[in-house]
Amino acid sequence: MTPTLRQRPAAGAQEGSAPSAKKLASLIAAHTPYDGCFPLAVPGTYAIRISRVTKDMRGTLPPTLCVVGQGSKTILLGREVFEYNATRMMVFSVDLPIVGHVTRATRNEPFLCFRLDLTPQRIADLALKVFPKGVSAPHNKRGLYVADSQESIVEAATKLIQLMTDPADVRLLAPLVVDEILIRLLRSPVGNRVAQIGHGGSGAQRIARAVSEIRENFAQPLAVERLARLVNMSVSSFHQHFKAVTSMSPVQYQKALRLQEARRLMLSQVNDARSAAREVGYVSASQFSREYAGFFGSAPTKDVARLREEGFTAERL
Repeated sequence: MTPTLRQRPAAGAQEGSAPSAKKLASLIAAHTPYDGCFPLAVPGTYAIRISRVTKDMRGTLPPTLCVVGQGSKTILLGREVFEYNATRMMVFSVDLPIVGHVTRATRNEPFLCFRLDLTPQRIADLALKVFPKGVSAPHNKRGLYVADSQESIVEAATKLIQLMTDPADVRLLAPLVVDEILIRLLRSPVGNRVAQIGHGGSGAQRIARAVSEIRENFAQPLAVERLARLVNMSVSSFHQHFKAVTSMSPVQYQKALRLQEARRLMLSQVNDARSAAREVGYVSASQFSREYAGFFGSAPTKDVARLREEGFTAERL
């Protein structure tokens, strides 16, 4: 399926030109000795390095803020294409199975990104302070969006990483800087969309509860009627809201989770294709192979062999 919508960086923006982005990149590089995603000293924060252009990096991310210091990346969600770099930050407000392509990276100038997981309860607490009179409902319900990088957020992310070398700073000061990042994000042009992450009654969070249920039981037959009741929606309204947030139907979402987990199991060398298919809920091996090839672009055995040749492991997917 060919993507039809592309969200590009603002016209005239010079990626990586800001000194703050370059400083953030140098700090991320110091915490990433090789390619991968490295947990930092503050829980829920990560430094990411990728030193080559990549294709079809599929995975699922929780509610997350991604701030790039160097390089660029494209995310595909259904038929939509989102691009982000040092001029554009990305926010995931719901767990979403996505396809990622690093589009600008070399060994000398790798893609470098800071990631902060977004905790719904903390977002809710801070949103009450930022929006004391209440927050307007966003027009766009999509669970993934990009926005112009805010200099203040880049500087706060830089400040947070600088604290990582001192355990006392991590314990005493880092929580304050995380709150600063979240407050500045809530005060940004996408603040009303970010606030929905912490609003339990919002359509996005009701769908997030359904998403969590699917993720926990993805190997079981999907009962859409039960999910609709869980979030207090009619079946038709549930389908409409689910697709508005995730860009896919509940069945498509479950299939993406099943196939990604099967790929991880095979790459870990614990399972062959047949046993991986059974473990993620497939009854028919031929259906699994057919859907796997349609999703990843090649048959299971061939795809896993290619990943191993390229140095991927189950942990790096």
